[in-house]
Amino acid sequence: MDKNSAIYIAGHTGLIGSSITKILKEKGYKNLILKTKEELNLLYQKEVEYFFKKEKPEYVFVCAGKTGGIKANIERKGEFIYENAQINLNLIHFSYIYKVKKLLYIGCSCMYPVNCPQPMKEEYLLTGKIEPTNESYAIAKISGLKMCQSYNYQYKTNFLTVIGGNVFGEGEKQFDEGAHVIPSLIKKFHQAIKRNLDKVEIWGKGTAKRDFIYVDDFSNACIFLMENYDGDEVINIGRGEGVSIREIVENLKEISGYQGKIIYNENMPEGAPIRILDIEKIKNLGWKPKITIYEGLKKTYLWYIKNYGE
Repeated sequence: MDKNSAIYIAGHTGLIGSSITKILKEKGYKNLILKTKEELNLLYQKEVEYFFKKEKPEYVFVCAGKTGGIKANIERKGEFIYENAQINLNLIHFSYIYKVKKLLYIGCSCMYPVNCPQPMKEEYLLTGKIEPTNESYAIAKISGLKMCQSYNYQYKTNFLTVIGGNVFGEGEKQFDEGAHVIPSLIKKFHQAIKRNLDKVEIWGKGTAKRDFIYVDDFSNACIFLMENYDGDEVINIGRGEGVSIREIVENLKEISGYQGKIIYNENMPEGAPIRILDIEKIKNLGWKPKITIYEGLKKTYLWYIKNYGE
């Protein structure tokens, strides 16, 4: 990419898309193509085709899609598989038809098997069953990965797939029980302080471990790969270390100043027991994360208070 390249960020108002947009602007990229859902509905094939024909993007970041936490994944399986698969089909296919030079497609760690060896290497994909609560979402994301690889094979495209850890940070839009774990916990602690509640309930035992990564670290890695890497291999982007939900809870309790009790409801699901990404491949290319979990949590909590605190 050069500073005048036409770059389309699909999903630029979301958590990852807004961060990628911000960082590209900071790096001096001047020709960013940004469309809201009202301006371009990615579910509709004709709209997407018209957009590519008219705008002719040279580079595409696929950040768009429907996402959520464990509750949303359980309750809205149909939405998650249909909308994510349809968006992937439209964006990847028309990137090929209209000769996009390079596309970066973002996958997630739930694409790996539920009992995957840890840390999860890229070659472990599709070697076992998917964790049931994430199945519909994960299958849609896997279909995007296979579409990128299939088009690269048949049509000689340059479509790269990355798999992210649990991305969190400023720019999050959803903070209720259907949200991912960190934003839902942030809201719980803030509401507990506001309402003077004596306890906060957490789903599960709190022992599940995830590879959490602050959104600006993740976005910098995506841009780094778009600028420096050409290849068909899947690449993990995370911190390469597991942090338990209990650790996240204790950090947020300290950051928020909450003084009440923490109750773990072991009757509620908490997903796969552990998901840690092996990040040796991207580290060998010259990238590594910079922002600590605590620093990222503090930034996110303060951003939430500024934008959503009531």
